[in-house]
Amino acid sequence: MPWQNVRMNDDWISVKDIAAELGKRKQYVFKVLQRLGIESRKAVGPGSRGQKLAYISRDDFAAVRDHLADTTADGEVSEQVPNAHGYFYLIQLEPEHDPGRFKVGFATSIDERMRAHKTAAPLCELVNTWPCKLLWEKTAIDAVTTGCERLYTEVFRADSVKDVEARCVAFFELMPSIGTI
Repeated sequence: MPWQNVRMNDDWISVKDIAAELGKRKQYVFKVLQRLGIESRKAVGPGSRGQKLAYISRDDFAAVRDHLADTTADGEVSEQVPNAHGYFYLIQLEPEHDPGRFKVGFATSIDERMRAHKTAAPLCELVNTWPCKLLWEKTAIDAVTTGCERLYTEVFRADSVKDVEARCVAFFELMPSIGTI
């Protein structure tokens, strides 16, 4: 399991351990984090010998892993990646305890993404999905989260997740059809 090398706690994984786990250099992992808009956090964790290491969340690690799955053997992003088809998803993270907190993003496999999210947010529920190109993800996030409080990279809080879902519907109605995925 990819999180076996977690050093800070079960919710975080160090960039050093990610690099070792994925067989990449740390510098390359940091470039991928920057490309994906993921911010790492510095902390002293067990086994770090008092040094601060960069950590990211499990959800963010899943995004990094998915991104790297779409790269060529030499680590370059495939030219097909921006046109990759998948789904834009809206997940309510804790429907009962914090009904306004949600996550949006792109995934090529909703089932795999939900399994990854359930490890960090076991109560999460999939609200809806829309056929999407990877190239549209950042624009879709900006469009559907207007007026929402950003809590983390792709995690937000809104007064109503139903309003966010309605903005998703409106956004994807404007986008060209990408056919069956």
